[in-house]
This record gives sequence, C-alpha cells and structure tokens, in this order.
Amino acid sequence: QLVESGGGLVQGGDSLRLSCVASGRTFNSYGMGWFRQAPGKEREFVAGISWNGHIKNYADFVKDRFMISRDNAKNTVHLQMNSLKPEDTAVYSCAADSWGEGVSDANRYEYWGQGTQVTVSS
Repeated sequence: QLVESGGGLVQGGDSLRLSCVASGRTFNSYGMGWFRQAPGKEREFVAGISWNGHIKNYADFVKDRFMISRDNAKNTVHLQMNSLKPEDTAVYSCAADSWGEGVSDANRYEYWGQGTQVTVSS
C-alpha cells in the first residue's frame, strides 16, 4: 500500500513537499514515480527515481523546480516542489515499479497510491 501526504492549497511561487509511505511490503527494490492528473486531463509523469536513488528522471516541465528523493530505511519517497505555478494544480500520486528504474511509462508501475491534491492559486 502506498499513501501520499503533503498536498494542500498554496499560492504561486510557494513550495510543498509531498511524501509517499509504503506499507505492507518493502519497496526498496522498486523504482518509484510521481504522476499527476489535472481535471479533464490525462495522467502525466512528473518524476521517477531508481531503487537505489542513483537515477532520477524528470518531466521537462518540472526540471529545476521539483526534486525527488527516497529513504529506503523509512520506505518513503518525497517530492520537493518549489516555485509552484497554477498549472501544477492536480492530484499527485506515487507509484512503484518492480523493474526498479522509476521510468516515465505509467504502464510499468504496478502499485499506486490514492493521491494527494495540490492546488496552486495565482
């Protein structure tokens, strides 16, 4: 089970830190990813991290603003979001990829959390 937290309502330019805690099994060998879905839009990849944290992938629209990290000892993945924009408003979900790579393809992810709402006002 994956449970996200840290979402909320913020103003443009603010920061948020999302967390995803895994329970029920260890995801230390899994790649982890963050995806988001805005109303009326398809789900899109935001960031991914390999099982050991050595490889990180980002969508172009979040490069230099968001940072993904993981703490395998705590079975936790974080997404630090800085310089938030209104277009970042969406439900953010974390997911686990048994291939261990944290790639952008959502079809590679087997486990998904319920998501946390992020709303950025202008």
